[in-house]
Amino acid sequence: MKKWILLFVVLCAARFEVQAQGGRGFWHQEWEIQNGDSIPLVHILPVYVFSRPVDLRRYRRLVEAVKRVYPIAKIARAKMASMEEELCRLPSKKEQKAYIKQVYHEIKEEYTPIAKRMTRTEGRVLLKLIDRETEYTAYEVLKEFRGGFVAGFWQGISRIFGQDLKSQYDKEGEDRMIEQIIIYYEAGLIR
Repeated sequence: MKKWILLFVVLCAARFEVQAQGGRGFWHQEWEIQNGDSIPLVHILPVYVFSRPVDLRRYRRLVEAVKRVYPIAKIARAKMASMEEELCRLPSKKEQKAYIKQVYHEIKEEYTPIAKRMTRTEGRVLLKLIDRETEYTAYEVLKEFRGGFVAGFWQGISRIFGQDLKSQYDKEGEDRMIEQIIIYYEAGLIR
C-alpha cells in the first residue's frame, strides 16, 4: 500500500512540475512554405540585461503595473465600443446625454475603489494603455463623452500630480518597454 501511495505522490509531483514550466522566450504564429517544406516563422523575444539593480527594480515595478492595469484597459476598450454602438442607436441628444451620465456613474462606482489603490506609476501606465487600446488619449475620451470643460479640469488636476491626460502611446519610442511587456503578457510568458 505504501508503494502505491508513494507512486501516486511522485506522479502527481511530476505532473505539477511539468505544468509549472513557463514559456521558452519565443513563439510562432505563422508558417511559410519554401520549396514544398513548411517552415515556422519564429519570433525570438529580446532579453533585457540591466547593468544596475535600480534599473531592474524599475523594470519589475513596470511589469507589475502593466499586469495590474492591462485588464482594466481592455475592459475600457470594450465599454467604449459598446457605448459608441448604443449612442448611435439613441435618436436624441437628450437620451444620449442621459445614457452617458448613467454609464459614467456605473464606471465611477465600480472603478473608484480600484483607482484609489493605484500608484502613480500604475495610473500613468493605465493612461498609456487606454490610449493603446482605444486609440484615443484619456483627454480625448473625456472631452468626447463629458465635455471640454470637464476634460480641461481633469487635465489640470492630473498636471498637478505630474501626469498628462494628453500623453499618447508611442510603442516605438518611450513606451516600447510597455509594449514588450504586453507582448510577453499576452504570450503567457509573464504571470
